[in-house]
Amino acid sequence: MYIAQPVYRTLILMWLLLGAPLAAGATLGPKAQVPETTFDFGEIFEDRELTHTFTIKNIGDALLEIKDIDSDCACTAADSDRRIPPGGQGRIKLTIAPFSVLRQFEKKTKVFFNDPDHREVVLSMKGYGKPFIEIQPSHIIRFRGKPGEELRDQVRFTSHLPGNFEIKAFKTNIPQYIDVNIKAEQPGKIYVVEVRNKRQEAGNYAGVIELSTTSEKRPRLIMRVFGELSLPSGESP
Repeated sequence: MYIAQPVYRTLILMWLLLGAPLAAGATLGPKAQVPETTFDFGEIFEDRELTHTFTIKNIGDALLEIKDIDSDCACTAADSDRRIPPGGQGRIKLTIAPFSVLRQFEKKTKVFFNDPDHREVVLSMKGYGKPFIEIQPSHIIRFRGKPGEELRDQVRFTSHLPGNFEIKAFKTNIPQYIDVNIKAEQPGKIYVVEVRNKRQEAGNYAGVIELSTTSEKRPRLIMRVFGELSLPSGESP
């Protein structure tokens, strides 16, 4: 569409008189800026409290409010500055409770703002939690077989803690059904607990083995033992 030159100049003048002042006087409102949203702890032990503080900046010209914080795990606690003035910055401190992570982990926390353009951000804390007493393959032993059959299994306990670690003794509530033997594979670090079924008749049993150690953090370790002994179909006891 053709616009006459005088009309075009009039439109430009109106924009300069009306549009430009409006743009100059426009407000940004609260504007959240989160420089870091992910933190990697690397390798840590499972018994440690894990804490990291994230920075929240307000690059707007109105008060920024943190309206809510929602973690995906009850093990994560949050402490934060709820109101951040224009041009200022605040912090959100997230803490994961001890013994809440194991192996590869990632804990996520949603943060909600009054910023209309950036209402939500997800903060992530990740890493690899090493058990300071590693149990392989499991703390549970299951015997399945026929009465009189040789059934035995073993569990390896490896310490990742500094200093000496020993399994000193054991006790069990089913001594009539199992034999237990403890041997040092690597004294001060790795111990193997061997368990042998000695029940000769058909039937089931369940019990625990309680291990006493020299570790202040893990003075007691629990193993669980289940036995399921049955005769082949058609045979009677």
